[in-house]
Amino acid sequence: MSISLQLEQLSQSFEGALLQDELHKTLYATDASAYRIKPLLVAIPKTENDIIKIIQFAAQNKISITPRTAGTSLAGQTVGNGIIVDVSKHFTKIISFDATNKSVTVQPGVIRDELNLFLKEYGLFFGPNTSTSNRCMIGGMVGNNSSGTTSIRYGVTRDKVQEIHAILSDGSKVVFNEITSDAFIEKTKGNTLESAIYSSLYEELSNVENQKEIIDEFPKPEIHRRNTGYAVDLLLQSELFGGNQKTINVAKLICGSEGTLAFITEITLKVDVLPPTNNVMVVAHFHSIQESLEAVVTAMKHHLYTCEMMDDTILDCTKSNREQAKNRFFIQGEPKAVIMLEVASYESMEDAENQADLLIADLEKNNFGYALPKIYGTDIDKINDLRKAGLGLLGSIVGDDKAADSIEDTAVELSDLPQYIADFSSMMERHGQSAIYYAHAGAGELHLRPVLNLKTKEGIHQFRNIATEVAILVKKYRGSLSGEHGDGIVRGEFLPFMIGQKNYELLKRIKFAFDPHCIMNEGKIVNAFKMDENLRFEAGRLEPEIKTIQDFSDSMGVLRAAEKCNGSGDCRKLPSAGGTMCPSYRATRNEKDTTRARANALREFLTQSQQDNKFDHKELYEVFDLCVSCKACASECPSNVDVAALKSEFLYQYQETNGYSWRNKVFAYNAKLNGLGSLFPRLTNYMVNLPFVKKSMGIAPKREVPLLAKQTFRKWYEKNSENEITRVFENGKVFLFCDEFTNYYDVSVGIDAYQVLTKLGYQVILLDHEESGRAFISKGFLEQAKAIANYNVSVFSEYISEDSPLIGIEPSAILTFRDEYLRLADDKLKAKELAENVYTIEEFFKNEITKGKITKAHFSNKKQTIKIHGHCHQKALSTTQATFAMLNLPENSTVTIFNSGCCGMAGSFGYEKEHYEVSMQMGEDTLFPKIRTADPEIVLVAAGTSCRHQIFDGTGKKAEHPITILKSFLI
Repeated sequence: MSISLQLEQLSQSFEGALLQDELHKTLYATDASAYRIKPLLVAIPKTENDIIKIIQFAAQNKISITPRTAGTSLAGQTVGNGIIVDVSKHFTKIISFDATNKSVTVQPGVIRDELNLFLKEYGLFFGPNTSTSNRCMIGGMVGNNSSGTTSIRYGVTRDKVQEIHAILSDGSKVVFNEITSDAFIEKTKGNTLESAIYSSLYEELSNVENQKEIIDEFPKPEIHRRNTGYAVDLLLQSELFGGNQKTINVAKLICGSEGTLAFITEITLKVDVLPPTNNVMVVAHFHSIQESLEAVVTAMKHHLYTCEMMDDTILDCTKSNREQAKNRFFIQGEPKAVIMLEVASYESMEDAENQADLLIADLEKNNFGYALPKIYGTDIDKINDLRKAGLGLLGSIVGDDKAADSIEDTAVELSDLPQYIADFSSMMERHGQSAIYYAHAGAGELHLRPVLNLKTKEGIHQFRNIATEVAILVKKYRGSLSGEHGDGIVRGEFLPFMIGQKNYELLKRIKFAFDPHCIMNEGKIVNAFKMDENLRFEAGRLEPEIKTIQDFSDSMGVLRAAEKCNGSGDCRKLPSAGGTMCPSYRATRNEKDTTRARANALREFLTQSQQDNKFDHKELYEVFDLCVSCKACASECPSNVDVAALKSEFLYQYQETNGYSWRNKVFAYNAKLNGLGSLFPRLTNYMVNLPFVKKSMGIAPKREVPLLAKQTFRKWYEKNSENEITRVFENGKVFLFCDEFTNYYDVSVGIDAYQVLTKLGYQVILLDHEESGRAFISKGFLEQAKAIANYNVSVFSEYISEDSPLIGIEPSAILTFRDEYLRLADDKLKAKELAENVYTIEEFFKNEITKGKITKAHFSNKKQTIKIHGHCHQKALSTTQATFAMLNLPENSTVTIFNSGCCGMAGSFGYEKEHYEVSMQMGEDTLFPKIRTADPEIVLVAAGTSCRHQIFDGTGKKAEHPITILKSFLI
């Protein structure tokens, strides 16, 4: 029977999804590594039986299966040419919890930080803490034996694993846990695959010659962070094999095996008491890498909870990152490296202070560090966030020279670290390279990345040569080539050299015992794929010339803008992690709806397409469909992958070939149509919500189309501004942008803004300008948007200055001047100069408050509790803190900001019938529940017109624009 026919039969009994389309194969061809291998198909199992069926199908057809959770692997563990089995969507349950014994049992798709939110209530946590902790999953952490920033105090994942439920390569179920020696011997009896595994382990590890070979050739046991092959060296600690431990646990061998031995379905973990809350971080600044590493040896004599390093390359990347620029407040001067040293105490803050002072004194005595500031409270969290963003920040480096993961993960004994790095630096100098250094200095492991161009044959040649020389260097110190990220493809090839050929043959025999048909994650650890093949980029390729209407020169073109995504998966974080990115993934939990998927798909088709219009692919339309252009990725993605800009460009290019739909034209030309409709507002308002009209436009039946105001804001202004002609305005003049939303729908908000500003002594001027072009941009009508950008830049450039700024009421409209206009306008210099003096109305008020021009004296002291929901563009391109400052001005107002993510409306998106359910789910993820549980007396504030409509549709509550609330306080 053919494979396709077997798959058809399998799909009939498969409860999850089997995906063979080109889009999903493209999306799962990459992870966070340098590799790209298209799978045969992608399976999204819903039940354990689904996994068994997939394994049996794979065994029958000799097809490899690759387990995958979040797909953040850096060594290529989660790519393969067979079946990718993604358990991240359905295997997300916390199965049981034992508070007395401090253990928890979870499915592999449970996110590390989500688990810790559950455990926090009981005063416990799961210690290993990777930089991807808000989206990485326990299954992946077990597969890689992950460590993270806390390993010096809490150990690695293998230390925490107590029991693993798994499915073997023949589809049989098995449980690996701690058993006695006698029980181990008993398990060798029988004719099952499980008994064959135990028999093989017993035979191999009882052999004295094998034992000696393992002891002699494996990394030093003092190196706690080691992922070199299978952990047979740990099993030697059992009395069965010459050690002194009375029990043995094969789960320790499964941990770090990268899915090559068994398919994990349940994991029982030991958890720890929460760390102390009395903590101090000393951030030591150094003039050289070498000095910083010598200082680590001294610092680690103290009772540290973290000891993490960042070099100047990463620190420089933070300067241009919208989110992380706020978190580099602690930097003094221009350090070559900083080390974050955290001490803590269960007893008191005074004890933590004393520890910090002793640490500083010790460093100063040895002349280490030119600055040693102490950091406290939430500022420590900001620094930790900066450190966690390290890998993603490296992706933001513009151009084809990127920080490549070929030697990312080496670990040596701590006392060897300074000399090892000195040798490493000398080697890199011979290669004409200056590497990037960061991460876990206190554990003897630095993430070392050379900067290479893997699009060139020379770059790939260096990729291999440097990896080979580093392997030789690590072997010299009996270190581990992988400390925490695993062997995968990038390091698996070097295993015979790192542990010796005899040990490597031993690993192959163990692999065969577990997996006789070699279907479990082929090409990883043993019989590994070549480290310089199957790369994401084709060596020596001719870079495609892709003309775009937007200017992507800041990334050296649209393709490189997409290529900035390195797959680290920050876009897969859930609402509990905070922020906004990525609202569509949060709603569907499908990889297809991540920022990463959109960037990967665009990169794939722009480089692989044979069509004249490389954007003309239905797969691209599908992957961009649920992107709401919230702009969160432009700030929250450490690599600054601006998918909203990519989407608008794609839509333009795609529609140029395939045509613009009638509905898209209606939405894009909404402002123009409203201009006509406003001549007869009553008739227009009657017509737009008639069922047949909504149906003809593809608008969701449950939505009410916003109604036009009786008169436009511009007409109101023309009638009323004449009364102010003779008045002297002590605070000067401002230009108010009459956006299309305020002009036709939210006229009362425009009037409020005008009246507040004039009352406070500002002359308000409206020029004859065009709409913002927001609707044209969101629907991909970029030629029209470009014309508007050019016109508005031309009009306002003559009038706008530092003393007479342009301010706007609707965030999505006014912020086009600071964002899209910079890509669209022909006169880039004028557009940039103009953008520097364009503000949201909240930003303007915050600035004027700082200058002392607006004070509490202007407002009443009535009591009011206010909750702010920030508009997505406001959060990404501006700040909600400006709204907070503005509304906090009245003396008795109590103001807080919702951590509320995206509302889900996103202009026309939430009105479109096919998007309605997803739109409402986005609101349900965070915003709606917070509003429903808030005190009914609070005042809801939302600057965005879409947000206000979505809040009403989702909760029945009315939200007001901040300026309307401020007006209610005006004396």
